Amino acid sequence: MHEEQVERRLAAILAADVVGYSRLMEANEEETLGVLRRHRREFFDPTVGQYGGRIFKVMGDGFLVEFGSVLNAARCAVDIQRGMVERNAGLPEDRHFRFRIGINLGDLIVDGDDFYGDGVNMAVRLQGLAGPGGIACSAAVRHEVGNKLDLVFADQGDRQVKNISNPVHVYFADWGDGASVGGNGREALRPNKPSVAVLPFANMSNDAEQEFFSDGITEDIITDLSDVSGLFVLSRHTVFAYKRRAQDLERIAGELGVEYVVEGSVRKAGNRVRITAELTEGASDGHIWAARYDRDLTDIFAVQDEIAKAIVKQLKVKLLPEERKAIEQAPTESVEAYTHYLRGREYYHIASRANHLMARQSFVRAVELDPRYARAYAGIAICDVRLQSNYGTGISVDDILATAEKALAIDPMLAEAHAARGFALALALRRDEAAAAFEQALLIDPDSHEANRYYAEFCVTIGQFEKSARLFVRAIEIKPSDYGSPLMVVNVFRSLGDHDKVLSYARLGIRKAEEELRLHPENANCACLGATVLAHLGDNKRASQWLAQALATDPGDLNIQYNAACTYALLGDAERAIDLLEAWAPQVGAEMRLWFRNDSDFDAIRDHPRYLTLLKTTD
Repeated sequence: MHEEQVERRLAAILAADVVGYSRLMEANEEETLGVLRRHRREFFDPTVGQYGGRIFKVMGDGFLVEFGSVLNAARCAVDIQRGMVERNAGLPEDRHFRFRIGINLGDLIVDGDDFYGDGVNMAVRLQGLAGPGGIACSAAVRHEVGNKLDLVFADQGDRQVKNISNPVHVYFADWGDGASVGGNGREALRPNKPSVAVLPFANMSNDAEQEFFSDGITEDIITDLSDVSGLFVLSRHTVFAYKRRAQDLERIAGELGVEYVVEGSVRKAGNRVRITAELTEGASDGHIWAARYDRDLTDIFAVQDEIAKAIVKQLKVKLLPEERKAIEQAPTESVEAYTHYLRGREYYHIASRANHLMARQSFVRAVELDPRYARAYAGIAICDVRLQSNYGTGISVDDILATAEKALAIDPMLAEAHAARGFALALALRRDEAAAAFEQALLIDPDSHEANRYYAEFCVTIGQFEKSARLFVRAIEIKPSDYGSPLMVVNVFRSLGDHDKVLSYARLGIRKAEEELRLHPENANCACLGATVLAHLGDNKRASQWLAQALATDPGDLNIQYNAACTYALLGDAERAIDLLEAWAPQVGAEMRLWFRNDSDFDAIRDHPRYLTLLKTTD
């Protein structure tokens, strides 16, 4: 029997992976896969070929490349990192594709179609030590390159890495991205500023319903740190995708593409609160700083400030005077008002009439306790728009606009208040003014989920489907837990005739809806929206089951009845769909009737005589 001979050769091995690939996939799977394929086809693979490299292994977002020359491997790595800066230009920072690259000179063992060896393992470990956009290399590579390339090497000393028995002498290569190389060189090839993820603080209170409070603490620390220009801080929506997951900090830091991770806990009991916080370096899982605060509840804002300032200090970031002022500026002077505001947001998550009313009540109580609480006024305005538009509640548009204006008078730079105003103007059919208000919200905060989501819905009502699709997709990227946007954008892509994206976002929406229903089985709105998409996918059995669940949970909710009509139309039961629509149409606001007129869920019944009659009544 002839056995294939094992080949062993010395090679320069380049290992690369996409920073934060899991996060990008969670935010928008279809877009991420498409962009990665495009980067490979147009740039990564041709650059490797230009320098005589051969990609010998692909692992999803990771690549192993063999070069006959260390110099060519280094030149290729630099060109890749420089080129990706140009390719990311103009994109939101959380959608940037960045590679981490490790280069080693060592043995490559070829056994048939398999490639392995200590040289490969070392390259992979070096890649893990590199920062986003960074290149890490072994001492052998550093020696071979010498002064032959325009690179500055920062000596990291010996580093212990997984599955390698002896310490590895590591160098970071500065390829001229503007990152400084000073001190121990740790900042070489890292982003121009330290990157931080603040994971959701654990609720350690005896009452599980206090989780909204620990979530609020987390968000405010993220907000404080985001005001520091010397830090790159991942958004609330990105890190909250890691809620209730096992806290393997090294893995999470790698997935998120950050250098540092903050985690902590909150225990609230009566008028006392205990908060713990810890700062960890992601690559090494090394502990940097930790603190425990046992305080009166009235000190909660001071504790948030202290945590933010301690993190800034540990990361040796200069805090500008205006940034210090922003951190010290509490959202409200009343802890009780703050608690009511957070509870209102928790209610609003379940988009039913009853929950909107409870959310509104909480926001109203917050402004009673603190008449200067801008975000609470914005919350009231948003609830009022939903209640008026979806349920025909007798709240005048002028009153809603007045509430939004109160928020803006207190804080003119509050994006969600501008979004609330835009929503109210849309309800009044003042379309040009509504669009201007939404644009202002996005100008202030392009990553405002509320602004992107509400603007997307408004664009459907005026038939701007391409813009609506872009905004819905951005809302999905900003908030990975948003089940509504992918389910609703299915409708938009169907109107655009883009069937590939219809199927892709339908599958994404159903996955997100399944997760939401696992956490909140009482969310009838989620079940009913999901039923429409399942019906479109032809999964009639599950569509009927989800619809039955929604109707059993909240049968009197007008929004549930509307989505039930959508599902019946998609299932071919036109009479039942129109029965529901005839009862629904007289009770809702003008904005919802405009949505109805542009809703592709009803394409199959548009020629039905009863539908045509109903359409005339919605003019």
